[in-house]
Amino acid sequence: GGTTEVAVLSLGDIVYARSVRVGGDRMDEAIISYLRRQHNLLIGETTAERIKTSIGTARMPDDGRGSSMQIRGRDLLNGVPKETEVNQAQIAEALAEPVQQICEAVMTALEATPPDLAADIVDRGVMLTGGGALLGDLDLALREQTGLAISIADESLNCVALGTGKALEYEKQLSHVIDYDS
Repeated sequence: GGTTEVAVLSLGDIVYARSVRVGGDRMDEAIISYLRRQHNLLIGETTAERIKTSIGTARMPDDGRGSSMQIRGRDLLNGVPKETEVNQAQIAEALAEPVQQICEAVMTALEATPPDLAADIVDRGVMLTGGGALLGDLDLALREQTGLAISIADESLNCVALGTGKALEYEKQLSHVIDYDS
């Protein structure tokens, strides 16, 4: 995906919503750019996606390295195919900027939340949904930034579709938040 949606919901209403142009695609681009700069290795989007889903992480591994994987690409110095190993620490470094942008978007949403709802957020925490929620340790990175409980939704990848289906079931009750003109 190309965006991260951050929203604060209360009593069936959207209290705050913001979209930031940081998503899985931006993370893939960050991995491609990192490997080009640090390893003189050109990889494609498919390889970047495989790296992200296999060893991608939002924070530095406790052991300073984490798990690793072999990847293939084209050596930018001599133009021939090359195989190299990358580890989670390197990928955490590659993803640092997009992860920080997501954390900042969440912090902005929390700061914009009315004080009356702050207690509810402290009690219930923050729920992550979508593909981005599956990035390793994103919940821990957000917990470190916010101090709040962070959980990942069951069926995270399907939440948008499931939520849309639920919204259609309650179309009349939610008519004030559904925009049919978009």
